[in-house]
Amino acid sequence: MALRVDEELCSGCELCVQICPDVFEMDSTGISRIKEGADENLDCVDEAIDSCPSAAIIRE
Repeated sequence: MALRVDEELCSGCELCVQICPDVFEMDSTGISRIKEGADENLDCVDEAIDSCPSAAIIRE
């Protein structure tokens, strides 16, 4: 399963980065993105998905 952040939904609140800094980071435009080479199966990813206020983090 792939993990992605929907840039149109992301509000830039940084909650995902606070919850799971090994996977998420903010880009220069203030939108969350997945770090290159990040382990997308860490337990904190599910917490970040559930906590995202704009439901921008999607597992496909």
